[in-house]
Amino acid sequence: MISLLLMKQIAELFLVMAMGFILVKTNLLKAEESKSLSIVALYLVMPCVIINAFQVKYTESILNGLILAFVAAVLIHIELLILVKILEKIFHLDSVEKVSIIYSNAGNLIIPIVTAVLGKEWVIYSSAFMCVQLVLLWTHGRMVICEDRKIDLKKIFLNINMITIFFGVLLFVTRLQLPDFITDTMESVSVMIGPICMIVVGMLIANMSFRKIFAYKRIYIITFLKMIVCPFISLLLLKYSGMGSLVPNGKIILLISLLATITPSASSVAQMAQIYDKNGEYASVINVVTTIVCIVTMPIMVWLYQM
Repeated sequence: MISLLLMKQIAELFLVMAMGFILVKTNLLKAEESKSLSIVALYLVMPCVIINAFQVKYTESILNGLILAFVAAVLIHIELLILVKILEKIFHLDSVEKVSIIYSNAGNLIIPIVTAVLGKEWVIYSSAFMCVQLVLLWTHGRMVICEDRKIDLKKIFLNINMITIFFGVLLFVTRLQLPDFITDTMESVSVMIGPICMIVVGMLIANMSFRKIFAYKRIYIITFLKMIVCPFISLLLLKYSGMGSLVPNGKIILLISLLATITPSASSVAQMAQIYDKNGEYASVINVVTTIVCIVTMPIMVWLYQM
């Protein structure tokens, strides 16, 4: 059962996260040194994973699956934007809370989880969600956090993940296959994605006071909305929309979209809040707490989807 496999995989990633935590707590590394690992993950490992995902034989089935994944990603984000607009009035959400609920940590977690649970041939469909989220995060997300109406197109199109996705799509559509020694090298690097991302999370958590984390009274409400309410509504949308029957393996492709949606709050939101001096510590706390609870909530949501 996929939900059990997912629980096992998340548990393994959490053990790796604990290793990063121990490295800092034993003073072998400093929490700030996680930035170097983040750069390796973002600019080296992630591009290898994405390009490798698109190095598959071009078929109409895969193309239709990508279109389905893209449509699902757009619908999910529209649903989340509307839902957060409603929740904002009920719970008086601030800018950091709104963006943290809408945007998930799909970039860091979805690829290692999909690779381990479903297989590397399914990773290509996760790129559609990442593409939609990146565009919205650097337009809508940035505007909400900064309370600014300007759209930073440079941040969107020069984002390393966007560049890599466009390059991967180009290779896929033109049916160009890279030489075996290049793809084999990229595959060797790609397997690092899960461990390196979780080590970084562990190192960052080690630098935070747990007493301070749980002192935020609203963290419980925000975590409940982010990890249970919004994922459950997205689950209903994907399960009962009928989209899963439109293409072969449609239900599995939509499961990947669901997995991307139910991951913790995006670490990019915390980084953005820090850059623009908009309560970066609170954004980091939301990221940490939602990461901790996802080991329980993610398998439950997948189990409900499969019922």
